[in-house]
Amino acid sequence: MSKSEILNKLLSNDFFVHHDMECGDTRRRISNGLTEITWYLPCGKKNIDIFSEPLAVANLRGDIASFETQFSFLCQTSAAVFVFFDNLDPECKLLTNLHHKTQMFLVGNQESKCFSMDALKTVATKLGLTKNIITKTKQNNYADFVQGLWKKVNDVIENTKEKMCIEKMADIAHELGILVDEDCPECQTAKENADAITSKILNIPDYKATQLPLHGEIWKELTILEKEGFRLKNLGSEDIEIYKAGLQKKKEKLRKKQSSENISDAMTCFISAISSPGIERRYFLKWMRMNLDNLSREKLSGLRKQYKEKCKDAENKEALKVIDKELSNSSLGIEHFFREMGQIYEASVSLPEQDLSHKQLQHLPKICAGLLLDGFPLELVDGDASNIPLTWVSDVLSQLNELVSPKNKILVVTVLGVQSTGKSTLLNTMFGVQFAVSSGRCTRGAFMLLIRINEDVKKDLDCDFMVIIDTEGLKSAELAQLDDSHEHDNELATLVVGLSDITIINIAMENSTQMKDILQIVVHAFLRMKEVGKKPKCQFVHQNVSDVSANENTQRERKLLLDQLNEMTQAAAKMEKKEKNTCFTDVMEYNPETGNWYIPGLWNGNPPMAPVNAGYSEAVYQFKKNITQILGNCESSANDILKFKEWMSSLWRAVKHENFIFSFRNSLVADAYMKLCTEFNKWQWDFKESIYKWITYAETTISNLGTPASKSKIVDMRELILSLKSEVSTKLMELEKELLEKLKNYFEQKDGHVHLVERYKEDFANSARSLRRDMENSVYSQLTAAAEIKQGQTEVQKIKENHTKEIEKAVCALIDECRKKNIQMRDEELNQEFDKMWKETVKKLSFSKQVPKMSSPVSPTT
Repeated sequence: MSKSEILNKLLSNDFFVHHDMECGDTRRRISNGLTEITWYLPCGKKNIDIFSEPLAVANLRGDIASFETQFSFLCQTSAAVFVFFDNLDPECKLLTNLHHKTQMFLVGNQESKCFSMDALKTVATKLGLTKNIITKTKQNNYADFVQGLWKKVNDVIENTKEKMCIEKMADIAHELGILVDEDCPECQTAKENADAITSKILNIPDYKATQLPLHGEIWKELTILEKEGFRLKNLGSEDIEIYKAGLQKKKEKLRKKQSSENISDAMTCFISAISSPGIERRYFLKWMRMNLDNLSREKLSGLRKQYKEKCKDAENKEALKVIDKELSNSSLGIEHFFREMGQIYEASVSLPEQDLSHKQLQHLPKICAGLLLDGFPLELVDGDASNIPLTWVSDVLSQLNELVSPKNKILVVTVLGVQSTGKSTLLNTMFGVQFAVSSGRCTRGAFMLLIRINEDVKKDLDCDFMVIIDTEGLKSAELAQLDDSHEHDNELATLVVGLSDITIINIAMENSTQMKDILQIVVHAFLRMKEVGKKPKCQFVHQNVSDVSANENTQRERKLLLDQLNEMTQAAAKMEKKEKNTCFTDVMEYNPETGNWYIPGLWNGNPPMAPVNAGYSEAVYQFKKNITQILGNCESSANDILKFKEWMSSLWRAVKHENFIFSFRNSLVADAYMKLCTEFNKWQWDFKESIYKWITYAETTISNLGTPASKSKIVDMRELILSLKSEVSTKLMELEKELLEKLKNYFEQKDGHVHLVERYKEDFANSARSLRRDMENSVYSQLTAAAEIKQGQTEVQKIKENHTKEIEKAVCALIDECRKKNIQMRDEELNQEFDKMWKETVKKLSFSKQVPKMSSPVSPTT
């Protein structure tokens, strides 16, 4: 009777190799004495789960009589030991001399010719195991036999109080003289270094604030200032150069604040540990990852439990917000330590070259470049800040180039997809890499990983390394709550597609619409950016499609997808006045017949115990072959690492310059918004034109007041102004109502993708109301100004009349005076007398400036 075969039947999976399996009849050479272990993990559904709790099953190969040490180890570490036998020796000292507390079960095969019931009873009596006997008879088949075995195992699980941690097994192994891998000095030193850092983490948000401060709020503020320097969203009426200079000063102030911070104890330990020799460094990072995953898992588990309890009461909204924020802030992985290291380096670079900190930290990029060569990923885009620390990443790539030159040619493969669509699993399966799994955390950003190309493949691809870029899930539910979630996703997608030689668009069938949104923005952004001079290749991977005829059955869907993408491209091209780009393939290289791959689901059944679907691996392998072939046939040669660095910098600058399109979900929304803006501008002009005509009429009416040309029955200025104000208010209300009616009718039409901009309807309605208020204030000001002008003119006229009378009176007096002299005066004398009279009269006249008041528009006096 085969132990391995019975255990496979018990666990409903082929974990252990046995002689009836394919290749299972191969002669044993090294397996005797080895102990294999597997786990059973329940999914939480009683009708599916075999066991209700997690269970570890160890299988000792060979005869236990020959491997007393291994058997003793299993007895001391297990909750129960099941001894399978065909022939049991009643004098077997190995079984009778054991001193341990573990339960033992004897599992025999009565169908064996060597089986002896007497021997079984003798041993069972000596060990007190008369109730712990399970035998396979001719009367019961394997299903019944396995069912009986399952009951015994289940009883053990339910009744055993003591459980052993795998780490504690090492102590027992030491006692028995069994070698423990982790005992090697490098591993122990690495563990101590990792524990020294993680043991001090009590509260993750507080720890990040105190031990990893530079990549927190300061770095996010720097990112905002950096993008504002390119996009100038808040410029207003300020001079552009003064505004930019102000932004630069703020950036310098923040960098100074960063550089003034002392490197924390945690980062000092971290930098010291990753500066250690290769094998110790790898152990350290592995220990760090496990410790941080365990911490996050424990913390998140407690928070989720609290969240679930608070959700039961609808009045706990504020408490839920607090827990929700804490859930977001409780993410802590190795990437956070590397982010901090990047900011420490960037802050040191901003210091003068002779500064001690500047000199001491120059080795950091070389360390990170070495890690890249060892297969560890480098965070290209910090997803929390939605920015690339360009100085840090550029210097790491420069150091990488120095390490590998002249073998520095690279090809870039990127995967894009909505959150939880199996992107990382796809890359891990294709290339044998290990991108970080989030353990329930929401990790944001993009990570690049370096793969060295084998000599036999190098000839076909003409490159030395392949760069794999994995983007963390787009359109995540957590980020959707943020106002700039569209911008974050669109920036990230545009960057990584622009960096790629080939882009894998990973689509789970239910997320295809969201992915189209992202692609449209990428296309639109490429059309807008002058710097983009390459045409990325595009491959669509449709996950979870198990139908063997999927390729033929989905031809209509593929055509529909391409038609929609073409429509978006045309809309984008029209908006950007680049009508020569009429279809999606003008911007990205894509063939609907050869550019779609259908991959079945990863699991055969319900995780966590479902076996991996062989069809998944086969489909991924074929897809990998196809990608390799496409890259091999690529006309453009691979870039070297330095060119990739320069291209990344210029492309990111272009992305930061982009402003308008990134704020929209897709190109159709942007197009519909532009159309609405155009229409609204026409309505605004009609509104203003009507008011401008009325203002001309009102100014004429005010100007003609008190003259024969006046058509108004009102003769008092104050009364006229009040009348005109009342009239214009009524007119403005009518025009506002008319404008809002046009807006309502616009949104009721069926064509033009109006429904896509429904969310902006209230914004435009508010603009209409604001326009009415602004125009009302403007008209009132102009009426006041016109009244003041009219009052000024009236005053000038009265002054003129009064002064004319005074001058006439003085002239008449001069004439009378000359007549009284009875002497004929010469012209010169007359002129002298007139000049003298004129000067005296003008001197007496008042030319003081009058200040009319609108509150009392009455006739002026001199």
